[in-house]
Amino acid sequence: MQKLQSQGVHHITLVGAGRQTSIDFWEGVLGMPFVFEQPNLDKASESHLYFDPGDGRLITVFTDESRAAVARRTPTDTGCVHHIAFSVSRVTFLQAVARLDERGIKHSGVKDRGFMDSIYFEDPLGLLIELASYRFEPPTGFTHADVLMQAHKIRVARGDYNIAEVHLADAIQTLVEWSRATLSDDRGPKNPYARD
Repeated sequence: MQKLQSQGVHHITLVGAGRQTSIDFWEGVLGMPFVFEQPNLDKASESHLYFDPGDGRLITVFTDESRAAVARRTPTDTGCVHHIAFSVSRVTFLQAVARLDERGIKHSGVKDRGFMDSIYFEDPLGLLIELASYRFEPPTGFTHADVLMQAHKIRVARGDYNIAEVHLADAIQTLVEWSRATLSDDRGPKNPYARD
């Protein structure tokens, strides 16, 4: 028996209301270009809109002009989607509160997640959206997931409750040391300013 190995998210499809509600939110608020549209091939009365969230993957929405936009929190029962998180640059994240406020969009304010910062708000149909900004950049050749896995190991070994910036810094150092050769006999930390 073998796994069906995934290689990333292909797309996420949501059930929307009218077409313009989706365009105004996904492109007009979150800046995702509206790149493609065709009928829903499984239900001719619906349209299928495609948006690029920034990495070439897709967010798609089934729209139907007969469905009204009702802003109520989507279900969070077992098996339901709790929220969708989108990556934003640090500079965009620092503008997020003001840009949500100017539209009158209620939000959580900035939440400290130890390895990233987050802001939560609902789309016009009640789906919880997270804007997330990492506090670190992975070293060349590594992903954010590589750094987080190493930071997790460091955190657990130290008995700490959650990942913090010190774990990330130490994880990045560990990954660089594993992946980059040196001519030094001892690459441990030094203090060249210490006086004997």
